[in-house]
Amino acid sequence: MSADTRRAGRTYDVAVTRHIEASAGRVYAVFADYREAHPKILPPRFFAGLEVEAGGSGAGTRLIVRTKVAGRVRTMRGIVTEPAPGRRLVETYPDAQVETSFLVEPRPGENACSVTITTAFPRRRGPLGWVERRLVRGLLDRVYAEELDLLAAYLRQQA
Repeated sequence: MSADTRRAGRTYDVAVTRHIEASAGRVYAVFADYREAHPKILPPRFFAGLEVEAGGSGAGTRLIVRTKVAGRVRTMRGIVTEPAPGRRLVETYPDAQVETSFLVEPRPGENACSVTITTAFPRRRGPLGWVERRLVRGLLDRVYAEELDLLAAYLRQQA
């Protein structure tokens, strides 16, 4: 998704933030590891798989993600960038015009951080767009809350 599209207000964002009791470096490493760690924090009732086509660690990774919603599996091809290495990782899915970012912000003086998962979607106009935004927001609030719960559990298990 281009920055011009986002600035023009033709997208809407869904974001969930959570306090995680682990260092920002450990948390970021989980998101950046598409071969081992990241697949383990994807909620299985919403994801049918994550396959690495190239790379596997951070920027340059090419992946295939299969999502499950209402009994349907959707396949999306994406590419990973790191606009702020160690802090912000972005998955861009050009065919779907969707972008998901993972922002990890350290908490000064603590072995903890704030984690925000945000997805930007193309904005449809009219009543259908309004309904779609409400449904997507409700669904992703649940998906990301569960993913962040799995992240926290994974980090506790690895400690």
